[in-house]
Amino acid sequence: MTQEAVVTKVYPNGTAEVAVTRMTACGGECGACEACVFQNELKTLAKNLIDAGPGEAVIIESKSATVYKAVLLVYVMPLILFILGYALAFYAGAGEGLCIAASFIGLVIGGFVIVYSQRAKNKRNQFTYDIIARTGEVK
Repeated sequence: MTQEAVVTKVYPNGTAEVAVTRMTACGGECGACEACVFQNELKTLAKNLIDAGPGEAVIIESKSATVYKAVLLVYVMPLILFILGYALAFYAGAGEGLCIAASFIGLVIGGFVIVYSQRAKNKRNQFTYDIIARTGEVK
């Protein structure tokens, strides 16, 4: 998966901070309606494989497997734990109210797994992006 980005800072350890502009869900310009509540520019670290300098427009690449793992972790795993919590309580003979409470406990456990896995990833300083090419523009 590739995206366009702009290098904002270069570090001596072979990495760079890049700014990536997110596309809006409506496909429009955020400045036009200001309805979006989310920041449309994200900054992240990337391996600077081409020795790009600050202000250069570049192409960054992330491994598809990393994206799929994130999707599974954030979207699928909490849903599975939500259903599993209900099913375990149901098969244990709990009433409807307790089954619902167990399903939400499973959802909360899924949230904790997401938070702690993200913290562990940040501690490992694992880079998920590589700068692979210049786009020819300097911003």
